[in-house]
Amino acid sequence: MDNNNIAVGLDIGTTKIVAMVGRQDAYGKIEVLGTGKAKSLGVHRGVVNNITQTIQSIQQSVDEAESASGEKIGTVAVGIAGQHIRSLHHSDYITRSNSDKVIDENDIDRLINQVYKLVMLPGEEIIHVLPQDFKVDGQAEIKTPIGMYGGRLEANFHVVVGQVSSIRNIGRCIKSAGLQLGNITLEPLASAEAVLSQEEKEAGVALIDIGGGTTDLAIFKDGIIRHTAVISFGGNVITEDIKEGCSIIEKQAELLKTKFGSAWPGENKENEIVSIPGLRGREPKEITLKNLSKIIHARVVEIVEQVFLEIKNYGHEESKKKLIAGIVLTGGGAQLKHIKQLVEYITGMDTRIGYPNEHLASNSDSELSSPLYATVVGLLMKGVRDNEKLNNITPEIEEESYKQTSQEDAVPKKTIFEKWGEKFRDFLDNAE
Repeated sequence: MDNNNIAVGLDIGTTKIVAMVGRQDAYGKIEVLGTGKAKSLGVHRGVVNNITQTIQSIQQSVDEAESASGEKIGTVAVGIAGQHIRSLHHSDYITRSNSDKVIDENDIDRLINQVYKLVMLPGEEIIHVLPQDFKVDGQAEIKTPIGMYGGRLEANFHVVVGQVSSIRNIGRCIKSAGLQLGNITLEPLASAEAVLSQEEKEAGVALIDIGGGTTDLAIFKDGIIRHTAVISFGGNVITEDIKEGCSIIEKQAELLKTKFGSAWPGENKENEIVSIPGLRGREPKEITLKNLSKIIHARVVEIVEQVFLEIKNYGHEESKKKLIAGIVLTGGGAQLKHIKQLVEYITGMDTRIGYPNEHLASNSDSELSSPLYATVVGLLMKGVRDNEKLNNITPEIEEESYKQTSQEDAVPKKTIFEKWGEKFRDFLDNAE
């Protein structure tokens, strides 16, 4: 891949695997050069359960993206989700040996690394450690303690944990598909990149990404991620219910859901009927749309109530934690008719559908601004940003105020995510 500015996002989902190749244009928007999509066969509820099939699907989507863009794909930015992801809150502190020196990045790193050493359940690995707020010598609610004096540095953390084996399997699939693993990101964080505005993150917002196998939740407040959760069912269970409830095959159930389905049963009249061809030599089936939307409604209510429970667990009802910007729905499930109204009805919160088109260049294919592509657009944005960081490794040091004390200071600081990405790649390499 000769062009250094080209990045690739790879979304390994339960229903589809999408590879998206793109770069940043002159206006800072993402120009999509090519997209490849394959049916995902080896993934169940966000977790790889058939390595061979997943590798084939990844290769298929990557080949398609390569021929569409004319670029050779090497490194990919990947998302991770699945029912094994859980998050917890943790507080930790360090005592500084020299309280006459101001707190710097290294102190924060020391504190974060200490959290990474937490003992988890067997087979679990810490994916992200996200600082929420800091305390210096007992003084609370400090956003960035850098530059302050103090002996004891404390922080509250949001820690995201996942299963080692599941993460390793994704790494394995990518290697076997002949690709290199770039950064790996929690999928709800990637979707948030693509569909949320900075104002929403400040005001407080819950992003609900309804995928095929899982529903992901990410809550932001004051510009910081506060809570994440993965609920282990998504659009596929709705299709399953239709299949069972109407005694039809899966392909027909999926078509019924996307073409005629609605999350609001009051909408359909009793006499609206769809006729479905019977299996070989059998009579066609007649299904009323009212029944169809009753089945969908029941399952969507269940998903939304579970998500709402998580929003309450975060503390949405406390005035300081109120999510003023309400809810943003994205993912394939957000395309279901009347789902916005249903979510507003159940939660009493303002809701909008999140389209990832804000960051895409104006000449992009309109299909790409579907909520279906929120995660992969977010991953592509992260990939582009990583490239930028690599290309800007020699920052201009012109200001007099910047006193360079040693060679190390010239290297730009890595973000928490980059450090984690490196740690994670080492971990994968050692596991081989």
